[in-house]
Amino acid sequence: MSDGLSALVAEYKDTSRITDLPNRHFIAGKWTPPINGGMMESFDPGNGEAFHEFADGDAADIEYAVENAHAAFNGEWSAATPATRGAVLARASSLIRRHAARLSVAECLDTGKTLQEAEGDVMGAARCFEYYSGLPDKFEGRSIPLGPEYLAYTNWEPVGVTGHIIPWNYPISTVSRSIAPAIAAGCTAVVKPAEQTPLTALMIAELLLQAGLPAGVLNVVTGRGVTAGAPLVSHPLVRHISFTGSTNTGIEVIRAAARNVTSVLPELGGKSPLVVLDDADMASAVDGAIGAIYENAGQICSAGSRLIVTRKSHSSLMETLVSRARGLTLGHGLRRPDMGAINSSKHLAKISSAVEAARARGLKIVTGGAVTTDPETGKGWFYEPTIFDDAPVDDPIAQDEIFGPVLAVQIAEDIEEAIAMANSTNYALVAGVYTRDFAAAHQLARRIDAGQVFINEYFAGGISVPFGGNRMSGFGREKGIEGMRTYLKLKSVAARIS
Repeated sequence: MSDGLSALVAEYKDTSRITDLPNRHFIAGKWTPPINGGMMESFDPGNGEAFHEFADGDAADIEYAVENAHAAFNGEWSAATPATRGAVLARASSLIRRHAARLSVAECLDTGKTLQEAEGDVMGAARCFEYYSGLPDKFEGRSIPLGPEYLAYTNWEPVGVTGHIIPWNYPISTVSRSIAPAIAAGCTAVVKPAEQTPLTALMIAELLLQAGLPAGVLNVVTGRGVTAGAPLVSHPLVRHISFTGSTNTGIEVIRAAARNVTSVLPELGGKSPLVVLDDADMASAVDGAIGAIYENAGQICSAGSRLIVTRKSHSSLMETLVSRARGLTLGHGLRRPDMGAINSSKHLAKISSAVEAARARGLKIVTGGAVTTDPETGKGWFYEPTIFDDAPVDDPIAQDEIFGPVLAVQIAEDIEEAIAMANSTNYALVAGVYTRDFAAAHQLARRIDAGQVFINEYFAGGISVPFGGNRMSGFGREKGIEGMRTYLKLKSVAARIS
């Protein structure tokens, strides 16, 4: 599963294919055909054409995968020491780096994002496995002083079989931050990647087997949400669900899991604010705003989709911001443009519908606002970098998650109104603040309701910093030490000894 980057890009350019990509489920350590025999096409958003096919799984495949995960949990894996689990994850990290070129090209073609973004995601996945490789033998229980006649202590234990519903926007990043802590904790896993982006989850599973993970500990079933995802989240042997996706779907996942009293970590939608105060480094703030909304064509749950700026700074900041947005290059991800494609024609239509509705309501579009194509080929699913200026606080363009390259600029009269605007939606995932005033920065960080706040660098942090939302953005935390705690249950023991 290893090829040079330039050779892979050339192969795709010449044949519109990449050889030896996985097309079956990965269950019990083997490539497994779908029980129903069904297959689905995988599309390259950069040209809108199918380039691969993969298994269209259903409840029967999920049942087989969960049974194997359950058997593995109660078998060899339950006897593995924490040090053994850590060593597997460390070897997996090295293998991801060794096969980075192939993983990056697959991620680029499956998602539509730029190759440089995909390369960053792959390196982030390697770092994720590296981080969690050091944690299995660090989770310690504690003794509880009940007096000389008793011995009381606590111990962390893995929850059991875990289910992982992976989104289409960051498939390798999300599957890694989800399964690495689960494996570190001693759990087994069944993964259902998004039907639009199945490849890298399958490739990661193969690498983990090569790294020494016992068969059945990690299983990947591809297919649709209704036919494969739903049976996974409702399976009685699954004791925890990690779900990343829309708020509406997340609510249904929580309901389904509740019937089995299965825990859920839902990482849901966002409409995140980026607040720029008058004393900010404006060049840095514009850089942050551009990255916050146009990375991965805005298809990020934590995208900075609302820019809140005071009236005093509004005009000068907008001049620079609009110029930068108009200068962004679009195109097929393998050519490394500034911005890649929208993941599917269906989602492209959704973005366009939201913008057209706002246009009809009379909102001001200062740049963008149209569906487009790759300027070199005339193909693909693309949307222009778009900015709405002076968006009303209660308008859907400032309230609803569009999940595309659409920025709503909001004008505040002072810092108090900026805070009120920041907290004005139902979402509370992340927020950004740009200011040179240390005290003001941390005041805003305290008063803005968000699971994570970035100061003077949007997307600051990494795998060691906990991530998750409040309110309609979800609950619980992924990444960091908290991310591993999700996959553990605490047992208390109390014994009379005299």
